[in-house]
Amino acid sequence: MSRQSPRTVIIGGGVVGLCSAYFLAKSGHQVAVIDRDPSGRESCSNRNAGMIVPSHFTPLAAPGVISQGLKWMLNRKSPFYLRPRFDLQLAKWCWQFFRHSNRRHVENCSELLRDLSLESRCLFAELADELSFDLVERGLLMLCQSEAGLKEETEVAEAARRLGLQAEVCGPARIRELEPGTRIDAIGGVWFPQDAHLDPEEFLSALRRGIAELGGVFITDQIVDFRVTEQRVHSAVSLSGETHCADFFVLAGGAWSPPLAKSLGLELPIQGGKGYSFTLPNSGELPVICSLLKEGRVAVTPMGRDLRVSGTMEICGNELSIDPVRLAGIIESFCGFYPAYSKTDFEELEPWEGLRPCSPDGLPYIGKVRGIGNAIVASGHAMLGLSLGPVTGRLVSDLVKGGEADRRLHPGRFG
Repeated sequence: MSRQSPRTVIIGGGVVGLCSAYFLAKSGHQVAVIDRDPSGRESCSNRNAGMIVPSHFTPLAAPGVISQGLKWMLNRKSPFYLRPRFDLQLAKWCWQFFRHSNRRHVENCSELLRDLSLESRCLFAELADELSFDLVERGLLMLCQSEAGLKEETEVAEAARRLGLQAEVCGPARIRELEPGTRIDAIGGVWFPQDAHLDPEEFLSALRRGIAELGGVFITDQIVDFRVTEQRVHSAVSLSGETHCADFFVLAGGAWSPPLAKSLGLELPIQGGKGYSFTLPNSGELPVICSLLKEGRVAVTPMGRDLRVSGTMEICGNELSIDPVRLAGIIESFCGFYPAYSKTDFEELEPWEGLRPCSPDGLPYIGKVRGIGNAIVASGHAMLGLSLGPVTGRLVSDLVKGGEADRRLHPGRFG
């Protein structure tokens, strides 16, 4: 690092780390972003679905998730899979997930997630003007092929309206109005007009440019330890042996955050939730609205002339191998909804995989480390990392200035 240490070191160069760095740099801080993998392969930021979703106000831990997940475990092509292994941290994570998968937890978190998402949605619009990236504001379609699925999503739409969110239940005719140039095999769905989408690689590139223009620096290295004296982090030590000093440290390492959190005396339950994506180039029959396919839990996002198709949630620790059977499940589900496409369209495409950092209660960790005045955690966003990136960055900037985040997001809430 340069002789003059930056005021704040951000550990992790995914969307949460970059948003934190940008908002800190805007507020006048010197920032350095330290990332072990600038290619983005190990994070879930670069080639995800690119969706901004105020419609996602239900945490991952919710009623019915466990029973549905157990059924899906019997099918290798299903949207969910928990890789069995002897791992005490996984067992603890599963127990906490079980404890929080109830209606009381959902009711306690829905307004919080709504407020965070709506604030982040507004910040995306501001950032699009500041950083010049394309933000597509056409909403999101939740598409259904079964009566049971449509009934469930109609109930979600009713819950969304009770929270003050916009949601329209659609039949096939309305879906054709919203997507006039695309054949879609669905009996109905829900349109959430406040949702939006973007190209995540374009967004991350814009953030990096903005940070650099504000004087921020980027360092390729791996932080392996913190040195703490008198209830403050004095420095962070890297794999290369270099010592990085700063006034504040932000841990935004995604699925790789727990070991570093432990060096701060913090137990941070996170499991990597693997997802895959394909990008179909120069697609012919291209949707204009991003969609989620209910029965297969597949995300479909137009990005310029390309089409991003992504899905699965595989709780797998930090393991990054690709399962071709699970890829086949994504492709089959997509082609079942979009008859203009076939499996052969995917034959020459290279799949991408990334790890979502999943907390056991479905809420992110955003807050100061208890007992250490200059260490902040921003991780555990699961599938909402991109969507909540800007509001997380603003909250981190506020925390550095002496503010507080909601206690339900506290990184020490599991002990």
